[in-house]
Amino acid sequence: MAAALALIFLLLVTVSSSFASSPRKIPRLGVSPRLGVTSRHGESTRQDDVLLKAKNNGFKTFYYKQTIDHFNFKPESYATFKQRYVVKTDCWGVGKHSPILVYLGEESAIDGDLENIGFLTENAPNFGALVVYIEHRFYGKSVPFGSHENALRNATLRGYFNSAQALADYAEVILHVKKQFKGEKSPVIVIGGSYGGMLAAWFRLKYPHIATGALASSAPVLYFDNITPSDEYYRRVTKDFKDVSHSCYKTIKHSWSEIDRVAAQPNGLVTLSKKFRTCKTLKDPIIFKDFLDTLYSSAAQYDRHPDYPVSTMCRGMDGGKLGKDILGRVASGVAAYYGANSTCYNISQFFPDETLDGWGWQSCSDMVIPIGHGYKDTMFPAAPFLLKEYEDACKATYGVLPRPHWTTTYYGGHRMREVLKRFGSNIIFSNGLRDPYSGGGVLEDISDTIVAIKTKKGSHCLDIVKATRTDPEWLVLQRKIEIQVINSWLLKYYQDLLKGI
Repeated sequence: MAAALALIFLLLVTVSSSFASSPRKIPRLGVSPRLGVTSRHGESTRQDDVLLKAKNNGFKTFYYKQTIDHFNFKPESYATFKQRYVVKTDCWGVGKHSPILVYLGEESAIDGDLENIGFLTENAPNFGALVVYIEHRFYGKSVPFGSHENALRNATLRGYFNSAQALADYAEVILHVKKQFKGEKSPVIVIGGSYGGMLAAWFRLKYPHIATGALASSAPVLYFDNITPSDEYYRRVTKDFKDVSHSCYKTIKHSWSEIDRVAAQPNGLVTLSKKFRTCKTLKDPIIFKDFLDTLYSSAAQYDRHPDYPVSTMCRGMDGGKLGKDILGRVASGVAAYYGANSTCYNISQFFPDETLDGWGWQSCSDMVIPIGHGYKDTMFPAAPFLLKEYEDACKATYGVLPRPHWTTTYYGGHRMREVLKRFGSNIIFSNGLRDPYSGGGVLEDISDTIVAIKTKKGSHCLDIVKATRTDPEWLVLQRKIEIQVINSWLLKYYQDLLKGI
């Protein structure tokens, strides 16, 4: 149980096997990899730099007086907090009733989105659009009543930290922005990636009177309530590595037992620490294996040009610069991934503490994504998702049980094609098939207006990150198709507006 409590912070997924008899993390959602973050202080400094850059690029920051509880009428529900949103008006108002492009923040501060997401700003000139980024409650500077840490310690306050409240926040902010910038009749297109992509799709379904359409990038809306097999994520991670190098795949597959063997020897953890250049001496092989698990899954999830981390890591392993034995090859792969400038590896912090803590709570409440290691087609030790152990770990940490069926009850998911074909419209589900989360995505068109745009070589949220000169043709084409679809929605909106519909 002590191990369970220690590891619950790492984005819970419960498993039981020789790999660990304690909770395992849910592979992080989010648009961009956050590897290399070493401290909350360092992250804060980086965010300040991003805000300064954003201001210089024409963004202006505002704060909306947001309601803490949208779904109750108790006196305490009327309490408010400041929710941050950022606006760019450079292209706004070129045409009458020009569109508003709104980015729905995910499980992190919005600063990273301003730095990494290019889809809105790059297409705003063609649309004459107002660009808005809204931060998710309890992240960044949109934390109710004090610090993020204190907010999560308060069980009552923590209860307001869920996806439904976040969508209601976005609805209020968007309506406020439309009045603020005199765009009451302007169509709104909401855009999000990963968890934010799920929010974008759900927002279109829950608030169709506010959003004309939604682009949901890499949104695993079908990875709930056993719709998708729980081992699908890691099966696809394995396939990504196997497709690049079969020998690399075999090295990883055989490395787990070798790590256990070395760790069990006298001074074995010291030996592993030296071989893998960890910044601190390893105390537990489970933590180290969790680090490697995260490294491999992140490499697959964000396997994008120009570096292609899966290929980089496998070239390192196959080359065996640090040794031709199994662990020497794995260490060579890790070194290749991090690059020559890394003197040591901090295995304890892949992502900002805020994201780890916040998503830890969300995945123990309504965002229960059941992910585990299967027994077949995997380079990982078998470690199936076990709901009872997952529930016990969440209960021990937060005092409440997760609600694994709530997401499909509230947003839908079962029989999605049949249901959305009847009443849904204007949603793009985009996926890159090298993204392990694409297994829980919508990969086929549902109707003429709910479309799936997928790319064979694409990775997590690649279509909405900033465009570069080196983008492959298939990625450029994917973005053009998405714009064409959005243009068709806007054309229909304006035609209806002229008809008085």
